[in-house]
Amino acid sequence: MTIVIFGGNGDLAHRKLLPALYNLHVDGLLPPRMAIAGVGRKELTDEAYREFAKDGITKFSRRTLDEQAWSSFSKMLFFINASIDGEQGLAPLGARLDLIEHEGGLPGDRIYYLAVPPTLFAPTVKQLARARFVKRESSPADHPFARIIVEKPIGRDLDSARAINAAIAEVFDERQIYRIDHYLGKETVQNILVMRFANSIFEPLFNQRYVDHVQITVAEEEGVGTRAGYYEQAGALRDMIQNHLLQLLALVAMEPPHALDADVVRDERLEVLQSLRHLEGEAVDANVVRAQYGPGFNVGKPVPGYREEKGVDPNSRIETFVALQIFIDNWRWAGVPFYLRTGKRLPKRASEISVHLKEVPPILFNTNPAARLDPNVLSIRIQPDEGFSLGISSKLPGPDVRPYPVKMDFHYGSTFGASTPEAYERLLLDVMHGDATLFMRRDAVEAAWKWVMPILERWAQQGDPIPTYPAGEWGPPEADRLIESAGRRWRGL
Repeated sequence: MTIVIFGGNGDLAHRKLLPALYNLHVDGLLPPRMAIAGVGRKELTDEAYREFAKDGITKFSRRTLDEQAWSSFSKMLFFINASIDGEQGLAPLGARLDLIEHEGGLPGDRIYYLAVPPTLFAPTVKQLARARFVKRESSPADHPFARIIVEKPIGRDLDSARAINAAIAEVFDERQIYRIDHYLGKETVQNILVMRFANSIFEPLFNQRYVDHVQITVAEEEGVGTRAGYYEQAGALRDMIQNHLLQLLALVAMEPPHALDADVVRDERLEVLQSLRHLEGEAVDANVVRAQYGPGFNVGKPVPGYREEKGVDPNSRIETFVALQIFIDNWRWAGVPFYLRTGKRLPKRASEISVHLKEVPPILFNTNPAARLDPNVLSIRIQPDEGFSLGISSKLPGPDVRPYPVKMDFHYGSTFGASTPEAYERLLLDVMHGDATLFMRRDAVEAAWKWVMPILERWAQQGDPIPTYPAGEWGPPEADRLIESAGRRWRGL
């Protein structure tokens, strides 16, 4: 097949896509006949593009560069100078792809990857249609096939998401569209389904009878960096909550699917999003906290606040931290709060889902009110140190019967040895196989935006100063009060 990367000489291709494809090649998972064509406005020769790819692989691949593997991989790489401007903008692309596929004996199966800003999604798709690059599939077995991968964010609000989805749907059938969320490709995220539905010890506990609450944290140590232009238009709610964290919540809370077919799994995830309790007006104030990092320290070194970052409005009200209390109004999760938080310039880079079970009754070993037993916690570590652990109480050795907290701990690295594949490796492979299980469907994207919009609208109405937190700390005190008001506390990572 042929993979065509629009924005092929951009940062995403350099850091993620080309290294991921190289690793798949090293693992013997790419088709034996394949072409990878970067597309962009820049004038690059094939050799210059191969050097660009080699630099990205050397710096960012999880595997060190192997000259023999690189020699065979580099022959798959091409660069095509083309534009989406004008009626014939993609004519050079069509002519070159026909030549590459003819010389390589390729059947014309193509995957188009839109590694470009969201504002270019619709224009690029329209040009693909105008150039007659796309034929709608009547079944997954159709050949030659055309598939398209769309990077998040899909819009910046519900209306723009609907407009982008509608523009893509004019050209591609839904079965041909792969809306990518790299969080869903992480090994530990995929393991959530296996952990829940392949172990009889866990699934019976995932409900309101046994679970007190659930916490989902995605913490970023770095600041806004070079992404100020994007971040000033997005903020943490759009950038992280609307897609990544709501999808993690859906995986943890979904009902058991009756099969692992893509749409069966995605139906169950959608059901969770549609069951989220609506927040509006004062309910937003009571259940959502936003804040912005100020000056502080990172690994002992002083760092600027968000408003002092290059490219940021000195009066910006964009949030870099969000914490929420969310309820899922269905039979399984009635009354169980889900606490979500994400932010930049936090003390460490870490992503974790923790399921906090209810306390044991205050009898037998839990009678001392000043020294309550810690509730059992199932912790799913997404990054770093992928794995999961279960906290339990055990007897401390000695003559007295004294419960002591211990952990049953599983680490991917120590158990399986080999380095964990990057998310983009798994997701690109799934697109090649035509498996959309880990990708966002149109209705799920729009359901997530529909739930988020009242929060954004409430914030737009408010003129109060946005709270701040020092860089290097775990967010503002308001986030602590949000969870502590219910007698709980954030889990230390």
